[in-house]
Amino acid sequence: MSTEARRAPFPPRPTDDPAPAGTEAQAEDEPSLFAPRRPLERPRETRPPVPEARITTPPPPPPASARFPDAPPPRTPAATPTETTTRLRPVPAGAEPAAQVPPPPAWSPAPAPDPALSWNAPWPVGAFGQPEPYEEPVRGLGSPLARLRSRTGVAAVCVVLGLGLIGGALAGSWLTGEDGDRTADSGFAAAGSLWHNVPVDQLFPPTVQGTGAGPGGADRSWTRIAVAPDTGCAGAFDPLLARALAPVGCARLLRATYTDATRTHVTTVGLLFTKADPAAMAGLAARFRNERLDRRTDLLPLPYAAKGTPAAGFGAKQRASWTVSVLTDAPIVAFAVSGWADGRAVIAPEPAADGVRSGATSAPAQAGLGNEAQGLADRIQRKLRQTVSPATEKPS
Repeated sequence: MSTEARRAPFPPRPTDDPAPAGTEAQAEDEPSLFAPRRPLERPRETRPPVPEARITTPPPPPPASARFPDAPPPRTPAATPTETTTRLRPVPAGAEPAAQVPPPPAWSPAPAPDPALSWNAPWPVGAFGQPEPYEEPVRGLGSPLARLRSRTGVAAVCVVLGLGLIGGALAGSWLTGEDGDRTADSGFAAAGSLWHNVPVDQLFPPTVQGTGAGPGGADRSWTRIAVAPDTGCAGAFDPLLARALAPVGCARLLRATYTDATRTHVTTVGLLFTKADPAAMAGLAARFRNERLDRRTDLLPLPYAAKGTPAAGFGAKQRASWTVSVLTDAPIVAFAVSGWADGRAVIAPEPAADGVRSGATSAPAQAGLGNEAQGLADRIQRKLRQTVSPATEKPS
């Protein structure tokens, strides 16, 4: 059986009445029960038409007068030529019109920066790097030759003034007789006459203070116990020392004996006034220094042993340490010799220069006898120079 026969098993019923007009068409439009269904059509949605996009420009901002009623109207820049580069030096007035900075636009919230405040702006006249008014060159001295002539003239004036001052000083020194050689000669001669012009207490003070003169920097104090009468030099030195001092002669010999605060040590100090001139004294000092005559144990001065004093037993065998100094600024030979006050003998005397050294182990050094001789001799010489200085001064 065909498909159509299965779909319509019953044949359509014939009708004798004709269908009215339009009925056929309506029957065709009506769906059949056995016909497939058509999908339902949804009604179309109606959307409003999209308007065409247009590019519009924003309206211009209101003028400054509208935003700020009190603000002055903007100035219209003059049509003047402007520069695109920064000037390195200022333009003088009148050379060309200065470029005016256009005002900031109306829409800018802040004014444009001032170019004069920029680091690239030229320095104003009168700033550092520019010559000050007082540094301007003087007319007529601008050329090198003129400046050389000016400097030469100034140097010549300075030389003339210097020569005049030197000449005046030399003339005054020659008229007054206060030149160096004459002053030295007068001091040398004045020192040679101290033995009969100055009291003994001024040459040998009754008490001498020796701050730091003892071993290890200890203080010392000496008291004078005897003064020898002024005599010649006979019997005052060992024979070899007397022979060494003979070239300068002997005008007068002054001696005094001192003891320390404990009366344990005794020291004789002497001043030999010679008859020599400055050259002879300088030669004697050089010989003592070169031949080391002041360190020989056979060239010692003798002590002055005064009876009834702690130095009564102070003889040649009791000499423990000594020093001899030849002065060159005065005709004087100063010396000192020390020993024990109990009269003990000393086998090997020692120079004071060796006894005052640190670490010396000899008996005189351990007892401080080198310090006694050196310290007392130094202070007597210092007192002698203080006495000579006022004697050589001339009244004004």
